[in-house]
Amino acid sequence: MKVARFYAPGDIRLEDAPEPEPGPGELKIRVRNCSTCGTDVKISRFGHHHIVPPRVMGHEIAGEVVAAGDGVEGWAGGDRVQVIAAIPDGTCSECARGRMTVCTAQESMGYHYDGAFAEYMIVPAKVLAVDGVNRIPDGVSFAEASVAEPLACVLNGQELARVGEGDDVVVFGSGPVGCLHVRVARARGAARVFLVEVNAERLHQAAALVKPDAAIDGGVTDAVEEVLARTGGRGADVAITAAASGAAQEQAQRLMAPGGRVSLFGGLPKDDPVISVDANRVHYRELSLVGANGSSPAHNARALELIGSGQVPVEDLITHRLPLDALHDALDLVTRGAAIKVTIEP
Repeated sequence: MKVARFYAPGDIRLEDAPEPEPGPGELKIRVRNCSTCGTDVKISRFGHHHIVPPRVMGHEIAGEVVAAGDGVEGWAGGDRVQVIAAIPDGTCSECARGRMTVCTAQESMGYHYDGAFAEYMIVPAKVLAVDGVNRIPDGVSFAEASVAEPLACVLNGQELARVGEGDDVVVFGSGPVGCLHVRVARARGAARVFLVEVNAERLHQAAALVKPDAAIDGGVTDAVEEVLARTGGRGADVAITAAASGAAQEQAQRLMAPGGRVSLFGGLPKDDPVISVDANRVHYRELSLVGANGSSPAHNARALELIGSGQVPVEDLITHRLPLDALHDALDLVTRGAAIKVTIEP
C-alpha cells in the first residue's frame, strides 16, 4: 500500500509499505478520506514533540472496516466509520470527572499512532475502548465524515463559551474552522454572527459559503469599532478566535458586551504565547476568557449527527479533493490559504 510518512521537518515521503493486520482489540480500515488542516502544515514544517519519526500522518479519518482483531465485537467488513483523533485514556482523574478533552495521558492518531495518509490503517484498541469509532450516518459521504473531527473541536469550544439563543457572535479567522464556527453558532441559536479576517480574498471565499451577517475585513477596518457600531455600542456576547493570532485575542476582549465570553480557540506559537489582558475590563464587565482543547469521543459522535441531520452542512466547505500522491500539493494549498477544506482520497 501507499503511505505518507513524516521523517523530519520538510521531509514527508510517499512510500510503499506492507498492509497492516489488526491485533487483539483493533480494527483495520480502508481509508476513504483523510482531510488536512493547519496542524498538518505545522507538523510538516516544524515536527511535533509527540511524533517520533518515521510516522504516517493524518488525523481527520473516515473509511470502511476491512477486518476486526480478536475480541472486537459489533463491527464487520464494509461498515462505514469515522475515527477520533485525540485519544483519552478514559481512566485518569480528568476523564473520571468527564473532562476527556484535557486527559492527562491523551494520545493522538498521526502522532503516537500511524494515521490515515495511507490506503489502510489500524485503529488502536485504545480508540475502541473509549467509543472512538463512530458509524457514518446514511447519506453522509466519507469526505463529509472526515470533517466531523474539526467540527467536534468546534462543538467543544462553543459549549465551553456557552454560545446560545440570541447571542451576537464574532468569529476571528475564516479558515475551515472559522467557517464551521459560523455554522455551529447559527445552529445553536445565535442572533447574528460576524466574521473577521485580515486576508480579503480568503474572507470573500468563506463569506460566500457561510454567509455571516457581516464579513469584516480586518486588514482595512477596525474590527472592534465595526462590531461595536453593528451592536449599538453594546458589543458581542461571544468572540471566538479561530486563528493563531495574539492580536485577535486582544481585539476580542475590547469588543465584548457585559458578561461576554472570549474563546481562545486557536493556540498561539510556542515562542510567543503571551497576550495582554486588561484585568479591570474583565473585572467590571464580568467577562470570561475560555480555553478550548480538541474534542472528546462524544463530541465526534454529535458532530456526525449534526452533519447527518443537515444542521451543520460541510460538503460545500470541501473545496479540493486530491489523491494521496498529491499530499504535498494539498499542504501547499492549506499553507497559502488557497482552499477552505482539502481532503485526501487515498
